[in-house]
Amino acid sequence: MGKGKKKTGIMGGTFNPIHIGHLLLAENAKETFGLDEVLFIPSGLSYMKSKTEVAPKDIRMAMTRLAIADNPSFVLSPIEVEREGNSYTCDTLELLCRAEPETDFYFIAGADSLFAMENWKQPEKIFRHCTVLASVREGSGDDSRLKAKILYLKDKFHADIRLIDMKEISISSTDIRHRIQIGKSVRYMLPDSVIAYIQEHHLYQ
Repeated sequence: MGKGKKKTGIMGGTFNPIHIGHLLLAENAKETFGLDEVLFIPSGLSYMKSKTEVAPKDIRMAMTRLAIADNPSFVLSPIEVEREGNSYTCDTLELLCRAEPETDFYFIAGADSLFAMENWKQPEKIFRHCTVLASVREGSGDDSRLKAKILYLKDKFHADIRLIDMKEISISSTDIRHRIQIGKSVRYMLPDSVIAYIQEHHLYQ
């Protein structure tokens, strides 16, 4: 990665809805690796998700905008929702690198993604265009299966993969949607502004 270049993190996801786990991971990555900013990129059409269970993209954009509003280092990007067709990480990275050739990009993901990325569209492009920051539970960075996978990806794709230690946060968008559906509280699981938006628009009920 280039010395003195701008360092931009990429936090992609369906964000259906965005929750504090996403925000904490982004903040931890920014602090640990000295990122200048983190782009939050809600997916447009995700080929890996059922379209019936995903809120419309303008709704997910609005919730993401509210969630990151108080952090000047977090930036909302419409790059995927504005694009027609399925959202592919390799295409998004290629567009970002073309638009900002003087920026180094850091793709933020859970460590479990490392076991799936080889099956994503054109994984060689993904690893060529960014450093991957993989979140692991504190103390699990020495996991032999994970270490073997990282070595394999480095060897096959010349991937630059670095680990982020994170405390385990047992929050998921699936659980949040279920709790809303059955009338349970989701307080402290996502920002108050996002909860208010969900209530106002009667989402996930």
